[in-house]
Amino acid sequence: MAAADGLTELDRRTGDGDHGANMKLGCEAVLAQIEQLARRPLPDAVRAVGNLLQMKVGGASGPLYGTLFVTLGKGLAQDLEQAPAPARMAAALQGAITAVQRLGRSEPGCKTMLDVLVPVQRLLAEGGPDLLTRIDARAAEAAEATAILKATRGRAAFLGDRSIGHVDPGARSAQLMIAAVCSVLRDA
Repeated sequence: MAAADGLTELDRRTGDGDHGANMKLGCEAVLAQIEQLARRPLPDAVRAVGNLLQMKVGGASGPLYGTLFVTLGKGLAQDLEQAPAPARMAAALQGAITAVQRLGRSEPGCKTMLDVLVPVQRLLAEGGPDLLTRIDARAAEAAEATAILKATRGRAAFLGDRSIGHVDPGARSAQLMIAAVCSVLRDA
């Protein structure tokens, strides 16, 4: 939630300036129910987060992030004796990315959250040592790399070439979520 101002500033440059405030509302809704969510099995909790985001986050981000989390929750392993293996998580994330692509009619390279999610999913599928640190770094690099792209989806697409030179707010919020997940998993 501390990043809301930064997301809003990014969105002011290329959109309508409400991405940070909208994402903050969604995060506050999740935090208000964090104790109940923590008692649920992981797939159920992830789906519940998606439902909250769909209800609380305005603009296109609510349906997109809601779809991401709901679909991710559906794809996660039901056996929660152990944390899901990276390959299983990668498969679930791929299904969620496909759902977001379909909903947003977008692909990587369109200057969206997909420009972060897709490279992170690929790295997760590869696995290997120090995976959380590499995922965190890759997400940050991918978000920054959206600055060189021309937006072809979302409100920023109306700017055409003027969207070049600005980091996409949706890519940044995806990166921030991934960083938060990596931090929690490192501390677990």
